[in-house]
Amino acid sequence: MKIFDYLQEENYEQLMFFQDKDVGLKVIICIHNTVLGPALGGTRFWNYQTEEEAIIDALRLARGMTYKNAAAGLNAGGGKAVIIGDPNKIKSEELFRTYGRFVEGLGGRFITGQDMNITLKDIAFINEETDYVAGVEGKSGAPAPVTAFGVYRGLLAAVKEVYGNEDLTGKKVAVQGIGAVGFGLCKHLKEAGAELYVTDIVEDNVKRAVDELGAIAVDKDEIYGVDCDIFSPCAMGAIINDYTINDLKCKIVAGSANNQLAEPKHGDLLKEKGILYIPDYVINSGGVINVYEELQGYNRDRAMARAAAVYDSVARVIEISNRDNIPTYKAADRMAEERIAKIAKINNIYR
Repeated sequence: MKIFDYLQEENYEQLMFFQDKDVGLKVIICIHNTVLGPALGGTRFWNYQTEEEAIIDALRLARGMTYKNAAAGLNAGGGKAVIIGDPNKIKSEELFRTYGRFVEGLGGRFITGQDMNITLKDIAFINEETDYVAGVEGKSGAPAPVTAFGVYRGLLAAVKEVYGNEDLTGKKVAVQGIGAVGFGLCKHLKEAGAELYVTDIVEDNVKRAVDELGAIAVDKDEIYGVDCDIFSPCAMGAIINDYTINDLKCKIVAGSANNQLAEPKHGDLLKEKGILYIPDYVINSGGVINVYEELQGYNRDRAMARAAAVYDSVARVIEISNRDNIPTYKAADRMAEERIAKIAKINNIYR
């Protein structure tokens, strides 16, 4: 891939590569935009098949964080880190502490935290070497519960738009991915009276949802075709694509997974099919809100109140979409870009 062409297309600021062969660390850090503040975004640990796949993931996730933070009203830019390797084989204290030193060397331009396959223990090792990390145990802690709550709140706003009220009693929800966020979301949905259909590549996650929440297990390739009211992607991205979009039998797509649309055209197609899509970076912003609150001096009640306001952000996106007759993914971008543009004017003033 032509890296500078890719960076220029979406005006990325930095793409950095760090390695330490002694500890097995290969990490890519991408900073997309720092107009609103230092780049804030988690670290993902994944066994990417190619380096190009890892680069593209870091780029897409970093840009998503810029828009997520802007849409959530945070004074933070967007960035992301991806560590390449099998987390079940190469995780170690020395790997994460080495990574922490690389983050420290950026001088605060990038503040990181948890993402896929990163635990509170891993965060603690990173924190040994840098203060530019959030989601630390004893402070804001794991962001998943707040992310799940925010997704639930956003989902209620979508249900009100489609069905005229927020009642989830008897609503069928197909949830793809029952990890920390997906399971937390399922708990909220179950308490609200929804019927759950679940799938996950980890069999124990599915068993837990079935045993504890009375969910119905579905094969991972069949989840798209479940006849349901809501399809909730809570695993990997790019799952709304040419191969899956025609299988959908729902009225709403709303979940925590990042980069759910494989291409922008799929957002257009969802609108054409009469399916309300709630842009991922708006509905899943509860986690980064929780982390951001730690940087301000953590207060749990304040963090939950701000996460509850994901409802209002989703409602605003729907309002813009209806007003301008544009797909919701474009409406969300418009909302975020307007805030970035306004704050950019303030930053032009010398101080």
